[in-house]
Amino acid sequence: MAGRTALVTGAGSGVGRAVALELARQGFSLVLVGRRPGPLQEVAQAISAAGGQALALPADVSDEQAVANLFDAVRTQCGRLDLLFNNAGVNAPGIAFEDLSADQWRRVVDINLTGAFFCAQAAFRLMKQQSPRGGRIINNGSISAHAPRPGSAPYTATKHAITGLTKTISLDGRKYDIACGQIDIGNAMTSMAERMSRGVMQANGEIAVEPMMDVAHVATSVAYMASLPLEANVQFMTVMASAMPFVGRG
Repeated sequence: MAGRTALVTGAGSGVGRAVALELARQGFSLVLVGRRPGPLQEVAQAISAAGGQALALPADVSDEQAVANLFDAVRTQCGRLDLLFNNAGVNAPGIAFEDLSADQWRRVVDINLTGAFFCAQAAFRLMKQQSPRGGRIINNGSISAHAPRPGSAPYTATKHAITGLTKTISLDGRKYDIACGQIDIGNAMTSMAERMSRGVMQANGEIAVEPMMDVAHVATSVAYMASLPLEANVQFMTVMASAMPFVGRG
């Protein structure tokens, strides 16, 4: 793996796939991480066919040992890591708060928050030790880091927590030339968000179709954040469908 190396979690589909392909176009060598080997290999093949370099390493980010093994492989096979895009995430069914099960809560927290911590900590350790020292971590926050949807307690709680994690990494990483920022995405057209275009519950109890945007806009936004020298950082960026119900009442 030559040049700048980026690791993307949740890289087999949706936002992760789009970002991995765009980073490859910008000259990064990619480490593609996710739970399903098949989709990762498809993305790796697309990058290779376009003349880039990609390594598919399946892993469950909620498994501490699996993450340790993943970053050992990155150190061995890539030599360094310049960028981590902490993107892997899941949601719980949109059910009433009082009906949410402990298992549903734990699954979202384990992947969205604890998994992001495991990956960020492993990347931090590698970036601190490598030469030249430093690197960048970008966390996928979501509009839900600011405002909830009805019936979204686990997802919203983890995304609010990601903001705290982002700020802490940004502060603790200063002395090691490690920059950390967060991108908050609203209504990008992916399989996870496709339901928005069919109609979703609003705060007033109504079902409404919401405007969507091309996920390519997310990919170019992350690529911009990644393009900056380590002396500069986008601490927080919100990229969203312009007319979605976020700003204002409704």
